[in-house]
Amino acid sequence: MPRLHPSIILLAGVVIGLLLVQSAAAAPVTSLLVAAGDSSPGAKVQANYTCDGLDDHVEIQAALAALPEGGTVILSNGTFNCSGSVVPAAGATLLGQGPEATFLEFSRNGILNVSKEHVTLDGFRITGSGYVNTSTSTTLDLDQWLGVLTIYASDTRVYNITGTADASIQAVFLLLHNPNVYAPILEGVEFVNCRAVDTGTYGFLHNAWGSENRTIRNVRYENCAAIDCGRYGAFNPWVTGFDFAELNDIEGLRVTNCLAEGNLESGFHFEWDPEKRDCVFINCSSRNNGQKPYPEDYLVGDPDFFGSGFYLPGGQVSLINCRAEENSAFGFLVINPGGMLLYNCTESGTGRVPTPGTSRKPISYCILQSMPVPANPSIVMEHCWSLHSNGWGLFVCGTENALIRNFILTDPAGVDGIGAVLGCSPMEPPVNSTIDAGISNSTIDLVASGDRSQTLIYIVNNRNVTYSGQIFSDAARPVVVEWTRAGGVDLSGLEVLPANSTA
Repeated sequence: MPRLHPSIILLAGVVIGLLLVQSAAAAPVTSLLVAAGDSSPGAKVQANYTCDGLDDHVEIQAALAALPEGGTVILSNGTFNCSGSVVPAAGATLLGQGPEATFLEFSRNGILNVSKEHVTLDGFRITGSGYVNTSTSTTLDLDQWLGVLTIYASDTRVYNITGTADASIQAVFLLLHNPNVYAPILEGVEFVNCRAVDTGTYGFLHNAWGSENRTIRNVRYENCAAIDCGRYGAFNPWVTGFDFAELNDIEGLRVTNCLAEGNLESGFHFEWDPEKRDCVFINCSSRNNGQKPYPEDYLVGDPDFFGSGFYLPGGQVSLINCRAEENSAFGFLVINPGGMLLYNCTESGTGRVPTPGTSRKPISYCILQSMPVPANPSIVMEHCWSLHSNGWGLFVCGTENALIRNFILTDPAGVDGIGAVLGCSPMEPPVNSTIDAGISNSTIDLVASGDRSQTLIYIVNNRNVTYSGQIFSDAARPVVVEWTRAGGVDLSGLEVLPANSTA
């Protein structure tokens, strides 16, 4: 085999070197580092962009603009003062060092605006304050009606972000369908390990403007929390921890291992009118919500006060292994159930703070029906518990086609000496009821015990209702039945035993 001349070998090496240099020059930059003005000297040395603590959104936005689609802007430790908005491009990732290390503080109406698809946000803390109305629009397209993080576009991932805001903006985390920004259906958004804490506004809120594509679909929450939202100042009197359906319909919602605690109104909330389809909660806890002062005059189901752990006005909603603890008015408030399921849910301590001089009636599980619903059964409650309620452990009114199985009622304080009310008289129908009060065409199986109520179970205005289970009580009238309707009640399967019985 002939040997190559040294000059040929040298030329080949030069060519290969040039090709390698050209290849390196052509390779796109996939990540850029932005250093905060108060970050470490080492971070500033390595940074592609360095902030000075003023208008830091400019440097962040420049880094985002310099990336190819799919690139990552890395934020250093420290505080980024953003007097304007940060708007990630499609496919971009904004990555911090964690919510206890990287801080984005928005002012002068600046927000984190996700209006392009496939954006990922991960690992920082957001704060918003001092928002004002700068718009003359009459379509509610106003600065205050947004979120510190506002998501308009589909396929957004939000991981490991903690947020707070004062009372000048509507939400910390907002999913908003606005057809002027993003016309398709808003779907495929997920929140993992996110927290809204000590806010003057809603923690997590879904909403929709316009008349097209108002259904928000396939949203997932995993290990998220809304804590003390609206408790120390509020955007409006209705601030909740999680509000999944304000003006939007909702479909394919999954909420797992989430917490709502200490919020002004409900912990987990849907508004009355939107449609709710295929919404599932698993292992969620809602405690100490309803911090708003109790009204002096109150009717059960009054829309002026929710005070609920879970506020569930209608729709196809399932709660599995969920807990409501020490909420002010209701543990679980269900209105017009349309195929609803509560399985293995637990309530304790509803009505935690006595309010002298008010007509308060705290209720652990409240099921109200104010209009006919087509679903049969309308609601299934199975293996649910009420423990030491400070009011009625169970209140069912105006309801038909309910199936309640293995309900455990333990030592309710009751209201007016009654631990649970199954049915209701015309003197106390649901608010705005359009159907007969009481219960009809239903099956109720329960075990009740306790000595704080003179009557554990009060059955009134029932029609074609079958009862079974056991009542453990030494009261003179542990079960009272009044004013039954045509078809009446079947009590043959309901056994009344002494309080200390082990039968």
